[in-house]
Amino acid sequence: MRIILDLQACQAASMHRGIGRYSMALAQAMARQCGGHELHLALNGQFDAGATAVRAAFDTLLPAERIHVFDMLAPVAEYDPRNAWRARAAERLRQHYLAGLKPDVVHLASLFEGLSDDAVAACPPSSGRFASAVTLYDLIPLLRKDVYLTEPRAAAWYYRKLQGLKNAELLLAISGHSRREGLAALQLPAERIVNISSAVDPIFRPRQLSEDAATALRARYGLSRRFIMYTGGVDYRKNIEGLIEAYAMLPEALRRGHQLAVVCSIQPTDRHRLQQLATKLGLPDGDLVLTGFVSDDDLVSLYNSTALFVFPSLQEGFGLPALEAMQCGVPVIGSDSSSIPEVIGRADALFDPTSVAAISAKMAQVLDDAGFAATLAAHGLEQAKLFSWDASAKTALAAFEDCHAARQGASGAVAATGRRPRLAYVSPLPPERSGIADYSADLLPELARYYEIDVVLAQDKVGEPWLDANFAQRSVEWFDGHAGEYDRIVYHFGNSAFHQHMFGLLERHPGVVVLHDFFMSGITNYAAGASPYPNAYSRALYLSHGYRALIDERADGLEASIYQYPCNRSVLDHAAGIIVHSQHSRQLAEHWYGAGSAADWRMIPLLRMLPERIDKAAARRLLGIPDGQFVVCSFGMLAVTKCNDQIVEAWLGSALASDTDARLVFVGENDALQFGRALEQRIAGSNVSITGFASQDSYRLYLAAADAAVQLRSRSRGETSATVLDCLSFRLPTVINAHGSAAEVPAHVAIRLADRFSRDDLAAALLRLRREPALRALLSDEAGAYMAALHHPARIGVAYRDAIEEFARDGAHTAERELLAALAAIDGAVGPDEADLLATASCIAANRPRAGQPQVLVDVSALADSTRRPADAAAQEALLLRLLAAPPDGHRVEPVLWRHDHYRYARRYALALIERPELVLDEGAAELRAGDYLLSPYAAAPAIAAATLANRGVRQLALPAGDDTEAALAQLTAALAPGGATAAAPLTAEAS
Repeated sequence: MRIILDLQACQAASMHRGIGRYSMALAQAMARQCGGHELHLALNGQFDAGATAVRAAFDTLLPAERIHVFDMLAPVAEYDPRNAWRARAAERLRQHYLAGLKPDVVHLASLFEGLSDDAVAACPPSSGRFASAVTLYDLIPLLRKDVYLTEPRAAAWYYRKLQGLKNAELLLAISGHSRREGLAALQLPAERIVNISSAVDPIFRPRQLSEDAATALRARYGLSRRFIMYTGGVDYRKNIEGLIEAYAMLPEALRRGHQLAVVCSIQPTDRHRLQQLATKLGLPDGDLVLTGFVSDDDLVSLYNSTALFVFPSLQEGFGLPALEAMQCGVPVIGSDSSSIPEVIGRADALFDPTSVAAISAKMAQVLDDAGFAATLAAHGLEQAKLFSWDASAKTALAAFEDCHAARQGASGAVAATGRRPRLAYVSPLPPERSGIADYSADLLPELARYYEIDVVLAQDKVGEPWLDANFAQRSVEWFDGHAGEYDRIVYHFGNSAFHQHMFGLLERHPGVVVLHDFFMSGITNYAAGASPYPNAYSRALYLSHGYRALIDERADGLEASIYQYPCNRSVLDHAAGIIVHSQHSRQLAEHWYGAGSAADWRMIPLLRMLPERIDKAAARRLLGIPDGQFVVCSFGMLAVTKCNDQIVEAWLGSALASDTDARLVFVGENDALQFGRALEQRIAGSNVSITGFASQDSYRLYLAAADAAVQLRSRSRGETSATVLDCLSFRLPTVINAHGSAAEVPAHVAIRLADRFSRDDLAAALLRLRREPALRALLSDEAGAYMAALHHPARIGVAYRDAIEEFARDGAHTAERELLAALAAIDGAVGPDEADLLATASCIAANRPRAGQPQVLVDVSALADSTRRPADAAAQEALLLRLLAAPPDGHRVEPVLWRHDHYRYARRYALALIERPELVLDEGAAELRAGDYLLSPYAAAPAIAAATLANRGVRQLALPAGDDTEAALAQLTAALAPGGATAAAPLTAEAS
C-alpha cells in the first residue's frame, strides 16, 4: 500500500501539545514498522518552521522525496467568518493534491485543527480514490457541549469536524474508552474504529537527581518541601478545583508536609481564580504552587521528585500524564472514569473524581502508607511496559491493511470521478416537534457520506447544531425554482401538518418518498384548506379509493373517513420510489391497491440511535427512583390507540397493584379529552402515574432508568413504532402485542402477546418480568443484539444509499426521463408539430404500468342519456349503486360513457347517483389496462372499440338483466372472483 500521513498536527497549533507529540511519535513508529508499505508524509506549506522540524524528525526514517509539501490559501482560520470561502476552497485543494499522490490510504493525524490557525484538516466523504483514516482522541466537547460548545462559531467548526469523523472509513482510537465513546456518540459500526492505544516518549523514565540538581529544580518552581503533583492543563474537565479542595481536606500534618504543584502553562485569569480558591479554602501562601510552563527535561525531573502524582480528570481520551508519571516510577492515583482506569490498571489506585472526599482519602492513604506507595510505584513501571509506540503503529498499519482490503472488495455507489450526487432532502428538522424531524437529524449525517446534501425547509431555523454546520438550507420557494439542479430528491412524508408543502413539490419534482405513515388522510384533509382545487379532500379520497369512499364520507362523516381511508394515492403515484420501515406498510398497500402494488418498494428498518453505555443508577438518581423499586414504563402520548386503559386495568387487576416496590409510569402527555380524564380518575391513589409531556432528555432518562417496558398498539395507521424500538435499543425487556409493525419483532426479542390480547395475558406477562430476573436479563441481551444487527445508523445509511441509487438507476421515473431525453435529442429535418407531441404524450401515459387495482368499467351511456334510458334503468342503477358502495374484492368500479369514439369516465353521472352532486371531478379518457372488465347492459362494446379493448386485454361481461339486485350482484361477484374470468363473454363487433 501507499500510505500518506498528513502531519499538520506536528506543524500548527498542536505542534507542542499532547496531540502534536502523539502524532509525531506514532508517525515515527509507523515509519519504523511499515515493512513493505510505502510511507509518505504530507505537510502544509504555510508552516515552514513546523515543516523543518518534521523533516528533521524523519531524517533517518524516510527518504526526503517522500515528504511532500502542498501550497495552500491563507488565511483560512475558521473562527473568522471572512475566511469561509477560502477555508472550503483550501479543503478541496488539499484533497486534490492528496489524490494526485495516488495513495491507498490517507491518515489525518488530527482532524480538529484550523479553528484559529491556517491548518487545513478535513475528511470529506470518500471520493472512491483512497481510504481516509483519522486519529480519534476524544469527543469531550460533544459529550459536554454545555461547557465547550457555547460559542456559536467554534461550535459550528466542531460540528463540521464531527461530520468528518463520520465520513472517515477508519478511526484510530487512542484508547478503549475513546473507541467506545466513538461507537456510541457517532453511532459507527464496530469495524470502523480500532483501538491502537498510546504510549509515552522514552524520555520519561526513572531518574536520579543529584542534591544540587534537586535543590535547583525546587528553587526554580517555588517548591520548598515534598510535593504532590498534577500536570495536564487547566480546563473544566481536568477538575483542578476538585484537586485543590481535596488537598485542603488532607489531615493537617500531611498537608504541612506536602505542597500541591500544578505543573502546566496557565493563563493569568486562571492563575488568579485558582489562587483565590486556595485562599477561600484557608490554604497558606505557598501550599499551592502554580509552576507555569516547564521544559520537557524539567517535567521528567519533577515527575521523578514527586511524592505522589494525582490525575483527577473527569474525562480523558487516554491520560498521557498518568502514564508518563508511571513510567518514571512514582506512585500514581487517578479517576475511576473514562480511559484512566485502563491506563492505571489497578482498582485500588482509583477514586470517584466527583467526590472531593474520595480524592482526599485516596491521597491520604498513599501519603500515610509508604508500603502502599511503593507497590503503586512498582506497579506503574510494570504497567507502563504494556504500552509502546511500536505496538500502536503495528495495530494502526494492520487496520490500514484491513480497510484497504475491504475497500477493494466493496462495490460502492460513488462514481470513479469522485463526484458525489447532489441530493435535496425535504423533511422537517428540529426544533419542530415531530418524530420525523428527529429521525432526519439522525439520518442526515449518515447520508452525507454518500451525497452532497441541501435540506429543504418550511421552517425558519434548524435547532440542531450538527445539521446547521454541515448542510446548506434552502427554502421551499427556492427549491421549487432550482429542483432541476439536483441529481436526487428525497421526501420524508408523515401524516401531519409538517408535510403540507410536500404534496405540490412532489407532483412538480418527483423524488424518492420515505413513507413514515401509510395513512395520509389527516394531512390531506388539513392541506385541503389551502388547495386551489374545489373539494380537495374529497377529490383525493376519490382518486385513492373510488366512489365507495365518497359514499362512506357522506354517510359516516369526515372524521370517520379520515380514520378509515389512507388517502395516499397522489403521494404513491408521484414518487420516484417508495421506502417504508416495515413489511406491514407493504401489506397495507397490497390490501388497498392490489397484489403487487408494493413489489418495487424498499423496506429499510427504522434507524435508531443505539446507546453504548446505559447508566441506570445515575438515571434513577436524577429521576428520584428509589433503589430496588421495580419500574415499568410505557412511552408516548396517551391515547386509545396506545391501549393505556388496558395496561392500567391489567396492572390494577394483578398483584402488582399492591406491590409497594413496583411502579407503572406512563411517560408522555395525557389525552386531553374524556379518555385521559377517565384514566386519571382510575389511577388516583395507585402506584401508577403519568409524567406529562417528556422532553427528549427526560424520555431518555426514563428509558435508562426503567426495569421493563410495555408498548401496545391498536388501530395502526401503517406507522412504525419508534418507542418500541427505543425500548429495545435501551435493552429494556418489553411487552408488545402483534399489531402492525410490532408483529415483525421476533418472539425471542420481546414478550409478544396476540394482537387482541386479554387482560389476564397482559397481567401475566408483566408479573413474569417482575418475578423472573433471568428472563429480564435474557430479553435485554436479545434486544440489544437485535437492534445492533438491524437498526444501527451506519447500516441504515448504506441501505438508504443503495435504495436511492437503485431507484435512480432502475425506477420507472428514471426510465421515463431517459425516454424524454432521447425524444428531445432526435435530430430531423422536420420537427414534431403539436399533434405529434400530444400523440407522443398520450402514448407515454397509456404505456405506463398499472397503478392500483383493476377496473370494472360500467358502461352507463344509455343510463346517462335521458333519450335512451332503458326500461330496466332503475334496476341497473340499483345494481351500479351497490357496486360503487361495495366493489368486488380487489377491483375499482368506474362508470364510463361512450363519447366521440372512445370511453370517458362518467364522473358527473356517478356523483349524482351517489348523491354527491356538490363535488367536482374532472372527466377524462378512460385508462384501459389488461385485467380490466367492461360491464355493458348489452352483449358487446361499440364496434369501433371492440378490437382495441380486446388487444388491451379488457374483457366484457354483460350486466345481468332483471330486477333482482342481490342475484345480479352475486352473479357478477362470482364472475369477477379469481378463476371466474372464464365466465366473461368474448368481445364482438356488434354495436351497442
